[in-house]
Amino acid sequence: MSTHAKRERLLLADLLEAAGPDALTLCDGWKTHELAAHVVVRERRPDAAGGILLGALKNRLERVQAEFAAKPYEELIQLIRTGPPRMSPYSLKQLDEAANTIEFYVHAEDVRRAQPDWTPRELDVVFANALWGRIEKMARVLGRKAPVGLVLRRPDGQTAVAHRGTPVVTVTGEPGELVLFAFGRQDAARVEVEGDKEAVARLHETKPGIS
Repeated sequence: MSTHAKRERLLLADLLEAAGPDALTLCDGWKTHELAAHVVVRERRPDAAGGILLGALKNRLERVQAEFAAKPYEELIQLIRTGPPRMSPYSLKQLDEAANTIEFYVHAEDVRRAQPDWTPRELDVVFANALWGRIEKMARVLGRKAPVGLVLRRPDGQTAVAHRGTPVVTVTGEPGELVLFAFGRQDAARVEVEGDKEAVARLHETKPGIS
């Protein structure tokens, strides 16, 4: 049975292929070629990928990513489609699903929503619930930089507290949109933001998220 992560991986590869190597993305400073290199490095070079979160490894990450970005675009897309090597932790189905479902969803939308003619993607209920489950678990990590209280809310009223504090800003949207908001794609996420005007402005300036 195909997992959410596998489905999103193949969709991302298709979107990157269709867009070509020089298309814009929502990742600041990255075109599709750089984004493809990032995805491959994250899966295949754990010695460098730690720089995504650890400042001490940032220079190594940038160097290795530049090396991969110099590879042919078609080769990078094929590596994404093929998936992680057998010795990679991501080759374990459970870890792949836990770590890559959101990763590939966000990057697929990075490609889609950077195009002027993009339209909202309708997610099936099972996938939407899977995204919400991940957001619930990651909310505190994603919202740790928020300068104000931050609550993520589904239209049905389910909530996840991303940051405790006052004043409180409540962001309401479908799970996929909340994922994008929480991962720093606030300008592209279709959500409703409620709260004190100054608090909302501070939240947008800070751009919470880890990716």
